[in-house]
Amino acid sequence: MKNIFIMVLLAGLCSLKGQDFKAYQFYDKKGKEITTEKLVRELAGYDVVFFGENHNSSINHWLQLKITEALYEKKKGQLILGAEMFERDNQTQLDQYLSGKFDAKTLRDSARLWNNYATDYKPLVDFAKNKKLNFIATNIPRKYASQTAKEGLQSLNTLNEKEKTYIARLPIQVTLDTPGYPEMKAMMGDHAEGTKVMNFISAQAIKDATMAESILKNQQEGKTFIHYNGNYHSKEFGGIYWYIRQKNPTLKMAVISVFESEDPELNIPAKDYIPTDFNLIIPADMTKTF
Repeated sequence: MKNIFIMVLLAGLCSLKGQDFKAYQFYDKKGKEITTEKLVRELAGYDVVFFGENHNSSINHWLQLKITEALYEKKKGQLILGAEMFERDNQTQLDQYLSGKFDAKTLRDSARLWNNYATDYKPLVDFAKNKKLNFIATNIPRKYASQTAKEGLQSLNTLNEKEKTYIARLPIQVTLDTPGYPEMKAMMGDHAEGTKVMNFISAQAIKDATMAESILKNQQEGKTFIHYNGNYHSKEFGGIYWYIRQKNPTLKMAVISVFESEDPELNIPAKDYIPTDFNLIIPADMTKTF
C-alpha cells in the first residue's frame, strides 16, 4: 500500500514538472505565434501603436513596460508615450513631474490619478521621466464625458473656450458604423430609450475622438507614438483608431488587442476572437491588480 502511494505521488510530481505554465502568448493577425523580439522589430516600423489592456491585469501592465523598454532601444529613443489614464487638463502637472519640478506626492495630490496608478502606470511614467520622453495626457476630463452621457453631445457647445481645449474639436461624428459602438447599443437592451442610448455612445465617442486628436497633435515624423488604453478603445480597429483614420488615413498604425483564455497552452480562443495586427493571449486566472 505504501509503495502504491509513493508511485502515485511521484507520478503527480512528474506531471507537474512537465507542465509548462505559460503567462502570455502573442499572435500576429494571421494567427501565427510571434516572439516578443519579432513583435518589437515590427512595431518599430509604425507611426502609432495602440497597446490595449485589461485595466486590472498584472501581466498586461508588465508587458506594456517591457515592450516599451525594448522599443525604446530598437528606435534609439525615438518614442512618444501617451495614455487614456491621464486627462488633458492634467498635462501641466504631468509635465512638471516629468521635468523633476514635482515629486511623486505632489503629482498624486494635484492630478486625478487612477487608483491603480502606483502599481500599473507609474512605472511607465517613470520610464518616460528617466529617458526624457514626452508623455501625453490624451483623454477628455471625465466630467465632460459624464456630462455628455447625461445631457448629450450638444451640451458641450456651452463650454467656454478654455474648457473646449480639453476636448476634441466639435462637432464630432458619432456613428454606429464604428466598431464596438453597436456592441454598446446591444448592451443597453432593446427597451432602452433612444436618446439615452445615443448619449451613452456619444460619451464613449467624445473620449475616443479626444484621444485621437491628442495623438495626432503630438505625433512626430520618425517617432513611434505608443498609446496605452483599455482594450475596448481600439479593439477591432474601432474607437481611437477609427477616429484617427478619418483625419489621417495614411498614418501607419498597429493595434495590440488582448484576450483572456482558459486554455493553459494559450491557443487562440475558439469564441469571441476578432484579431487585430497583434494579439495578446493571457490566462484568465492571471493575478489581478484590483
